[in-house]
Amino acid sequence: MLVSTNWLSTYVDWNELSVEELAEKITRAGIEVDGIINRSLGMEHVVIGYVAECEKHPEADKLHICQVDVGGEVTQIICGAPNIAAGQKVIVARPGAVLPGGMKIKKAKLRGEESNGMICSLQELGIEGKVVPKAYAEGIYVLPNDVHAGDNALTHLGLYDQVLEFDLTPNRSDALSMLGVAYEVGAILSKDIKVPAITYESSSEKAEDYLQLTVEAPAENPMYVAKVVKNVKVAESPQWLQNTLMSAGIRPHNNIVDITNYVLMEYGQPLHAFDYDRLETKEIVVRQALDGEQIITLDQTERTLNGHNLVITNGIEPVALAGVMGGANSEVHEGTSTVVIESAYFSPGSVRQTSKEVGLRSDASTRFEKGVDPNRVADAAERAAQLMAELAGGEVLEGSVVFDELDKTSERIILSPDYVNNRLGMKIPMDEMKSIMDRLQIPTEAINGQLVMDIPTRRQDLRIKEDMIEEIARLYGYDEIPKTLPVVESAPGGLTSYQAKRRVVRRFLEAAGLSQALTYSLASPKDAQAYALETAPVTELLMPMSEERSILRQSVIPHLLDAATYNVARRNESVALYETGSVFLGIERDGLPKEVEHVAAVITGKWVNHAWQGETKKVDFFVMKGIVEGVFDQLGLFEHVDFTKATIDGMHPGRTATVWLGDTAVGMIGQVHPTVQKERDLQETYVMEMNLRVILETEAEELFYASVPRFPSIARDIALVVTSETSAAALEKIIRQAGGKLLKNVQLFDLYEGKNVEDGKKSLAFSLTYFDPERTLTDDEVVAVHSKVLDALTVQANAQLRS
Repeated sequence: MLVSTNWLSTYVDWNELSVEELAEKITRAGIEVDGIINRSLGMEHVVIGYVAECEKHPEADKLHICQVDVGGEVTQIICGAPNIAAGQKVIVARPGAVLPGGMKIKKAKLRGEESNGMICSLQELGIEGKVVPKAYAEGIYVLPNDVHAGDNALTHLGLYDQVLEFDLTPNRSDALSMLGVAYEVGAILSKDIKVPAITYESSSEKAEDYLQLTVEAPAENPMYVAKVVKNVKVAESPQWLQNTLMSAGIRPHNNIVDITNYVLMEYGQPLHAFDYDRLETKEIVVRQALDGEQIITLDQTERTLNGHNLVITNGIEPVALAGVMGGANSEVHEGTSTVVIESAYFSPGSVRQTSKEVGLRSDASTRFEKGVDPNRVADAAERAAQLMAELAGGEVLEGSVVFDELDKTSERIILSPDYVNNRLGMKIPMDEMKSIMDRLQIPTEAINGQLVMDIPTRRQDLRIKEDMIEEIARLYGYDEIPKTLPVVESAPGGLTSYQAKRRVVRRFLEAAGLSQALTYSLASPKDAQAYALETAPVTELLMPMSEERSILRQSVIPHLLDAATYNVARRNESVALYETGSVFLGIERDGLPKEVEHVAAVITGKWVNHAWQGETKKVDFFVMKGIVEGVFDQLGLFEHVDFTKATIDGMHPGRTATVWLGDTAVGMIGQVHPTVQKERDLQETYVMEMNLRVILETEAEELFYASVPRFPSIARDIALVVTSETSAAALEKIIRQAGGKLLKNVQLFDLYEGKNVEDGKKSLAFSLTYFDPERTLTDDEVVAVHSKVLDALTVQANAQLRS
């Protein structure tokens, strides 16, 4: 919102302050002033000139030699503007002037002809091109004939002005109007507000005899006011009106359109002017659009509508998009003689939806979306009628054509001073609170020690007690709130046990060579339950952005595979990623999804690639298994981990295992099924996913440290022939149970299948280490324990020693 301080001064007297002081006070009261724009920018020696003569330059087709009267002196100026002509009043920068951008004006010679200054466009005076009237957008600005050569052009253009640039929060829709800003400044400075008086003479003819109004959608349009003005003369607006609009960032068009824009900025109430004759039916019908119905808006764009869009029609076809923009078919033009002024209240939701669906946002839609003042709808129409009578010679027909089912009652809030002071930690007297409400022009009575406030409808943001506490605090002064430290028990910050363990897991995975990935928690129906450790009814979004992101995931693996596929497709063939994130398993009793944290990883390509040493190693099952074992080792849970063969959809049937923590299945690891790898154009790819919550909530055994052993250990190697289905883990478990306390370590070091081993069987070789920390073991003791181990293997696993 751009606020011209010159325009503001017509409503409230703030001139006892500097502009900088005013901006500081407004900011301290809660509306941030982003900047102050000085429109004159220190310019001098810019005057009004009269082009007495204009001839073509003999040496340049696009230049003209102009003899310009600058007030008692005629000087020669060379001008290249295409619209320069004799008899014009123009803006002249004399030699010595400095224009925006640092341009210094000096006497010069152009193609051999002397030039004593420059005839200026508005852009050269620092006015943005987008607000310059279209007629002068590509050339110099031509002033009206009633100005005098030699006068100060900056004064005539209203450029001795400073503009405040507001950064408004969404709730302060009242400050989207000059009157709203005036009320705010008046409250800050304790000044009265001068609301413009609306007086004009009406015609004997009545508006209702010219126009019939029907509102078929009262919920979206509870109030509609139409006034009719005859015999208007469409022309350029007077200079003061053009200056005012340009200071607010609005391009002038003609007097009728400019008046509606002026009232929009003054009252915050959007208006629209229809050409009465172009309506043809002399009827206005407000209704929902038909599906597929089309309208060409004022920006000359054809837009296709649907049944959610509210339109203004002539009873046959749309002539405006309600609250957004008018239609080209009813636009005011040079030949317009009768105007219909529309002022209405459109529901914020309806305008917001239409604006979004048609991809069009305007000054009008911005205000309607935030909510306009119900009690200014009719006043704004009257103000526009008054200005059309004054500035366009119009004849205002008596009365208005009105549909009105709008609730305009004030909100009443009752507030206890003790309640206010308790919330603010202050001791503001009740009289001071009432004084603040009076400054805000909020009718307030003190009844039985309570403040009873009737909130004006112009303040749509004041709804509850806390809103009023904020009003009192900001106008009393936030600086007056005492600075105190809260009296609370302090506690040192730190990670919970769960958070600390999760950090250990992440750091280990990163140290192992995996990079952390962050993927979507939303999945497609196809991937929602793929690779899930535990399935449950899926949770679908009510309003998904797309089908690919419509369901809360139950596994992290599908998205990690997507990430691996993305990288491999871009020639990053070795990928190692992990993620800790939530999966969602059905709905709990409180209506929210059950959220469980998992850790997952994907590796593909080469695990070791030392090209300069000639050493490479592809990823395999045991790389992933080693990573998983490392995680448990870091958490002190390695002794409780086990792996058993598993069959899981989407995984290789012979290279997949369930991960057990004690008696609880906590995850799975394995190779992605070859068909999935082929679909994704991946090499051998291995994944793992585990229930991180269960793992981290499992308490590790207390860690004990022992001294370096003084006594030697004794190793025995055994090669066992077993069936192909027998797992090494099962044999290791039997060995450890039978070995007792003297068996300190068991290590698998060989797997053999082939020659000298029967079909359907395999050979597994283990190294067993026996040790007693208090003495040296004898051969007889080791033989006894070792024999016990062999017997157990024979009985429990039908294992045979391989000779």
